[in-house]
Amino acid sequence: MKKVISTTKAPAAIGPYSQAIEINNMVYTSGVIPINPEDGTIVEGDITVQAERVLKSLSALLESCGTSMDHVVKTTVFIKNMNDFAAMNEVYAKFFTKDCPARSCVEVARLPKDVLIEIEAIAAL
Repeated sequence: MKKVISTTKAPAAIGPYSQAIEINNMVYTSGVIPINPEDGTIVEGDITVQAERVLKSLSALLESCGTSMDHVVKTTVFIKNMNDFAAMNEVYAKFFTKDCPARSCVEVARLPKDVLIEIEAIAAL
């Protein structure tokens, strides 16, 4: 049976979707963009600033349902400019320090709210 996950420690859903779904001892997050969960504003700045906000929110979302970044098995990173890959990777490496998850990273033409990055994750409970 699926369980909808919702927390104020990560950006609220801005459409007809859930922040995350828990099912069969796994958590599937929606894509997280660099929104400040406290006031709903877009975090301005370069890819490093936005990636840091996204990964902090993703971590808080996972912790709210009893798991953590250490239990992430797969991420998908969407970035607006593949030239930002190395800078994004430096920030990403601070959050995944050992037994890193599988990952896809794709450049996209546009992201919600015109942000530079969006990340979704799948984690074990």
